[in-house]
Amino acid sequence: MHTESYNNLNPTVPSYAEGLNPMQMHAVMTTEGGVLVLAGAGTGKTKALTARIAHIIATKRAYPSEVLAVTFTNKAAREITHRVEALLHPEGIAEGTKGRTAGMWLGTFHSIAARILRRDGASIGFDSNFTILDADDQLRLLKSLMVDLGIDGKKFAPKMMMGIIQSWKDQALPPHSVTQESLTSDYTRKAFSLYEVYQKRLKALNAMDFGDLLLHNLTVFQRFPDIAQHYAHKFRYILVDEYQDTNIAQYVWLRLLALGHHNICCVGDDDQSIYGWRGAEVGNILKFEQDFPNSTVIRLEQNYRSTQHILGAASALIAHNEARHKKTLWTERDGGEQIRVCSLYDDGEEARFVGEEIEAAQREGISLNHIAILVRAGFQTRAFEERFLTAAIPYRIIGGLRFYERLEIRDAIAYMRVVIEPRDDLAFERIMNTPKRGIGKSTVETLYHTAREQNISLFEASRILCRNHIIKGKAGQQLAYLIGQRDGWFEQSKNLTPAALCELILEESGYMEMWRVEASVEANGRLENIKELFRALQDFSTLTDFIEHVGLVMEREVAADDQMVSVMSLHSAKGLEFDVVFCTGWEEGLFPHQRALDEQGGVGLEEERRLAYVGITRAKRRLYISHASRRRMYNQWQDCVPSRFLQELPIEHIESHDQHSGRHQQRATSPSLFQRGIDKVFQENVRAPAPAKSAYARVFHPSFGYGKVMGQSGDHLDIIFEGAGRKKLKADYVSMVE
Repeated sequence: MHTESYNNLNPTVPSYAEGLNPMQMHAVMTTEGGVLVLAGAGTGKTKALTARIAHIIATKRAYPSEVLAVTFTNKAAREITHRVEALLHPEGIAEGTKGRTAGMWLGTFHSIAARILRRDGASIGFDSNFTILDADDQLRLLKSLMVDLGIDGKKFAPKMMMGIIQSWKDQALPPHSVTQESLTSDYTRKAFSLYEVYQKRLKALNAMDFGDLLLHNLTVFQRFPDIAQHYAHKFRYILVDEYQDTNIAQYVWLRLLALGHHNICCVGDDDQSIYGWRGAEVGNILKFEQDFPNSTVIRLEQNYRSTQHILGAASALIAHNEARHKKTLWTERDGGEQIRVCSLYDDGEEARFVGEEIEAAQREGISLNHIAILVRAGFQTRAFEERFLTAAIPYRIIGGLRFYERLEIRDAIAYMRVVIEPRDDLAFERIMNTPKRGIGKSTVETLYHTAREQNISLFEASRILCRNHIIKGKAGQQLAYLIGQRDGWFEQSKNLTPAALCELILEESGYMEMWRVEASVEANGRLENIKELFRALQDFSTLTDFIEHVGLVMEREVAADDQMVSVMSLHSAKGLEFDVVFCTGWEEGLFPHQRALDEQGGVGLEEERRLAYVGITRAKRRLYISHASRRRMYNQWQDCVPSRFLQELPIEHIESHDQHSGRHQQRATSPSLFQRGIDKVFQENVRAPAPAKSAYARVFHPSFGYGKVMGQSGDHLDIIFEGAGRKKLKADYVSMVE
């Protein structure tokens, strides 16, 4: 396929439209009615969007104040503003003068909604100087209300309660609209009891959280149609960026503003809708033509980023999704290199292979800044970080912390530091009330006073104060219990491996249970990271060696202007591009992620496939996709099955490489990739859940001893151990006793 830029076909094209291809120009010039611009990855959507805004203003179809442009980030809003100004003022703007976009309503959903509420919030009882609470303030307020209502914060994690309330707001559901049919669990019922009280308290404080900004806009529009009509008439043209990421509240808000003229242009790509876990509804973009009859659908399919092999593989992969608008990316660039699909023995070899390929790319003259490693789960970064440290390859973690900087890893290491050296005050202070033990501020102050006065550690001060019954009540009991636990862990350290000891500590302390109870996406990620920590500990003979290793890793310093490889999750990679990309860990259960399949079935699988599409299309010149034959999880090696997505990549775009033999081979004949086939492997129950253990069955655990099964939830057993009390453990961790 070949196309010419529009200005080559039409010499009278305005300056702001120079360089546009015919489909981009179509998106710019089709100004009236509903317009859906399906912009594939790397097809120049921002260029088309900014030229469209410039066209509307330059041709005087509307004053800037009559144009509403909505984005998802402040960064995107600033970029669009600067680019529109540059298009309308190619000669530049004189200092002290206003550009032609002055007065335009351009910003994020939340900033535009807040602006409307500053003007019209009084209609629903808010003063114009209302406060917008950040996440910390929201959580603090909710916790205080939970105390007032007698809701147990350990059983009903405040973060999870807040997440449920925010999900209702994302669905445009105020308290009175939440139906009893949707309250299907103890968590949702308890969150509902909080919701109305929380909203009333916010109003009394003349405050809103971020979810309220859209929700209260909708309330104003519904109760006062004249206000809704005012804004619907005011905004003669509405433009929306990344429409595939909108939630229900944003969708309803946009539809209300577009009432009457229907001059709404939504730019997005349903194939890149990857934020369903945070409320995005891909259905919003799929039903655009139904919502806005007689609308125009324009497909931007010419890609300016990637090679033919990369685009061919991406298009074939995403074609397996059913819920999508059909489009096929193409490019005028040469075919380039085939995608290298690499089969590695384990995750350690995967990290070594990636490191060696990066060093080879450096020798070719490719900058480290143009190389990225994409992972599906945060725990995967550890193997690469360890390898890069050994090979002296500078790296940065995008959109997250380095592995050993993460909160849950720091907490776990603090527990281990206290076992090694109880005088480590910083570590003891960190674990003292994590998880919550009811040790309040006054108790901590007493500990500090005693420690300073007697020139001893906080741990020793705790022991003395508890022994002499100076700290009483729940705080004293819990502190004494923690001291006893630490002493027990120290004795266990003489017999257990570091990995087994760490697992014992985090289970007995209640730390693992704290995250299990929260049961959020964030908590699941933290649990995965802790499991990877157990994996890391396998490589060390003592805790002391491990703690010393962590200290060396954390000492790594890189100058801000140094070249560095980017390591990030697939979600964080959206919108970025690199010359060389490594998509790693393409194995069933990891990618597609088992949790997405278990919780959402086919819908989850399609979102995971869109995530794979996003990963592939980040690459400009060279793409590697790797999978390992086995990974070590829960201190055990597990055989891994190659991701089903690998089967969906066309053979003509793939070069398979088996690292075991060193042979290059076509994908279809690679025994390491699809020796038995995904379907057959699943039929053989490679990933079958752990067999149920009968209630009251007798079991044995190497650390906790003998116990009795009291119940089972998924793959976790509720067990009462004879010497260690009640625990919740994975079924794989214990053995049946005849």
